[in-house]
Amino acid sequence: QVHLVESGGGSVQVGGSLRLSCVVSGYADSVYWMAWFRQVPGKEREGVAAISYLAAYTYYGDSVKGRFTVSQDKEQNRLTLYLQMTSLQPEDTAMYYCAADLSGFAAGFNWHIDASYTYWGQGTQVTVSS
Repeated sequence: QVHLVESGGGSVQVGGSLRLSCVVSGYADSVYWMAWFRQVPGKEREGVAAISYLAAYTYYGDSVKGRFTVSQDKEQNRLTLYLQMTSLQPEDTAMYYCAADLSGFAAGFNWHIDASYTYWGQGTQVTVSS
């Protein structure tokens, strides 16, 4: 079983920064892709960024390019996904979720489709105020 636990969310003012973390335990060696999604009430979940195994490839949503950076760190059987967020804006306010794909479905153009990912964390709230 794969478990994902996010942390690092909080409240920040416009222009501020936050770093989200997502610890993946169980079958970390089987992860092909990991991603960050975000969702606000009443809207569909939006793909923010994704990273492939060994960080060979990264993808970003247009709204966060140049401001957010996705990375990962692997130690023994534990994988940690990060999302460094800078120049935060009110429209970045959302619940942020990390997701893991163990089947390869998230490769390429599918990275931003939530159905490509099997495992999800519980989410961490990010609130940006002016």
